[in-house]
Amino acid sequence: MDFVDEQNDAGEFVRQEDVFRSWVTCDGSSAYPAEPNRYHLYVSLACPWAHRTVIVRKLKKLESVIGMTVLDPIRDERGWAFREGEGCTEDPINQFTYLSEAYISSEPGFRGRVTVPVLWDKKTARILNNSEDDITRMFNSAFNAFTQSTLDIYPEALRFEMDPLIQVVYEKINNGVYKAGFSTTQVVYEKEVTLLFEALDQLENRLSKQRYLLGSQLCEVDWRLFPTLIRFDLVYHGHFKCNLRRILDYPNLYNYMKDIYQQTHIAETVNFDHIKRHYYVTHTEINPTQIVPLGPVLDLNTPHGREKLT
Repeated sequence: MDFVDEQNDAGEFVRQEDVFRSWVTCDGSSAYPAEPNRYHLYVSLACPWAHRTVIVRKLKKLESVIGMTVLDPIRDERGWAFREGEGCTEDPINQFTYLSEAYISSEPGFRGRVTVPVLWDKKTARILNNSEDDITRMFNSAFNAFTQSTLDIYPEALRFEMDPLIQVVYEKINNGVYKAGFSTTQVVYEKEVTLLFEALDQLENRLSKQRYLLGSQLCEVDWRLFPTLIRFDLVYHGHFKCNLRRILDYPNLYNYMKDIYQQTHIAETVNFDHIKRHYYVTHTEINPTQIVPLGPVLDLNTPHGREKLT
């Protein structure tokens, strides 16, 4: 099992901590100043954590400032691979075959699970950061001198209200689907699924009164929730047995998801083929036949009606 070292004796999935946590700064306060074409993003379009960095890079119009390479969605016992294929490519920066080479070259003897996203520093030839939380915050503000975008998805005025909600979304939903899907006992599975749907029920109610999670403005917490929602009916409902309800069964959450999907350029960041092939082919302990389902059929371009809310 890919996550064997992240299972405790009770059958719970305990996610490993991110190892590389250096920061790019715009004021010279770190060893990594913001510069165009110095940093490169390695991602999988299948991974919800990496998806958020792809979205924020797009929102902040950083495509010409920070390069990006997409890995093959199929991860085998050797880990994430650079392969030429539909929507993925070989590594143009280091000519690595596997992302594990980036980890080992940055920290010889690295023994943890190799994860995406990775922000690579071409100047020092090492991984700068592999935390999606850090990377999105850096993209949000550190490179403002090199983009025409003035967007701030983590505004100071909203942080007091946003930060506790971010924690709930992470613990019970973003990571909650994994804690349910990778649980190894019935008791743990039922506990995690219950917590997950309690949180979804709460957000359904919250979104009955306002367009986005904090009102009329899309913020970081929305961009944290969206990658999980867009994958939910596709893979988490069946593959991870998070099947009390679909997102389709939540009128507010479903239309909220469509609202975000229809925002400019966001659909370009969503690759349903990569998502399904990754989960159903990679997790052989859950899906030993590696059969990828044809469905569900989703029409996310129909009117969402959320513009009526403030």
